[in-house]
Amino acid sequence: MTFGNEVDQAEAGQIFAAFVEAGGTFFDTADCYHSGRSEEILAGLIGNRRDDFVLATKAGLRVGDGPNDVGASAKHLVRSVERSLRRLGTDYIDLFQVHCWDPETPVDETLAAIDLLYRQGKVRYFGVSNQSGWQVAKTYYEALLHSLPKVVSVQVQYSLVERDVEREVIPVCQDLGLGVLPWGPLGGGFLSGKYRRGAEPPAGSRLSRSVSWMEEHWERRATEHGWDVLDTVTDIARQTGSSIAQVALAWLATRPGVVSPIIGASTLRQAEDNLAAASVHLTAEQTERLDAVSAIQPLYPQRFLTTAMSSRTDFDPAVDAWVGLR
Repeated sequence: MTFGNEVDQAEAGQIFAAFVEAGGTFFDTADCYHSGRSEEILAGLIGNRRDDFVLATKAGLRVGDGPNDVGASAKHLVRSVERSLRRLGTDYIDLFQVHCWDPETPVDETLAAIDLLYRQGKVRYFGVSNQSGWQVAKTYYEALLHSLPKVVSVQVQYSLVERDVEREVIPVCQDLGLGVLPWGPLGGGFLSGKYRRGAEPPAGSRLSRSVSWMEEHWERRATEHGWDVLDTVTDIARQTGSSIAQVALAWLATRPGVVSPIIGASTLRQAEDNLAAASVHLTAEQTERLDAVSAIQPLYPQRFLTTAMSSRTDFDPAVDAWVGLR
């Protein structure tokens, strides 16, 4: 997403080269990233090595002023894929993802469009992004019911400072065998090491430029919970001789279902630092500390289910009495 905005073509080339040199093969972009400029830059970098890489893009967010320039309708998705193919300089997309749930389009229409693109050879695999657990499950089973291309992956916001997807989305992915592709693995840069408790975000940083409707907004990150997480990550980084970002990425890479955290470096230095996270190995004690400090509080029905199911192995008179009163 940084290509064509924070990152010009020259530095994008350096980041691309460093990633490929490190063994990287998976690239994720979208039609709405800087009016398609991200896809164009990526195409120029890939050149004649197209088959060496797994190329993913997305469509569904607004790309124009027209009524059909947004959403998961057949008209919008088919046209978006055709435009992405031209910008990417390829005749097929490895992983095509619906960027966001569309409440105004029936799921069977979206799936029919994906099926058409499959049969035309323009799309190899199908994923979704930014959906709740029930939406992922609905899409998956609608496809299964009608023998249409099924969902293979889910791209969601996921990091040490944003674990809400663990309530329902991650369990759904684990149950259905779907790959999890976390975006925002550093919480919009909050876990990069540049932010300090009690201080405003540095001028020019991603969080300093964010606005209130964005998920990665300063007020969502600069909370007591967020600072406690950052303090713990910083301490473990000192213990391991790693950077703060590397510890955060190393933790995320080992979470159940996670296939590949999507890094969004805006400089070559950041990219090299992030890539080095692959060699960071956290101890069980360090992982437990990170799990504990970043843990989210269970909500209903998860809270109820956790308590109720505990009776399978541990008899609790209080629970038994409460159930009896019901």
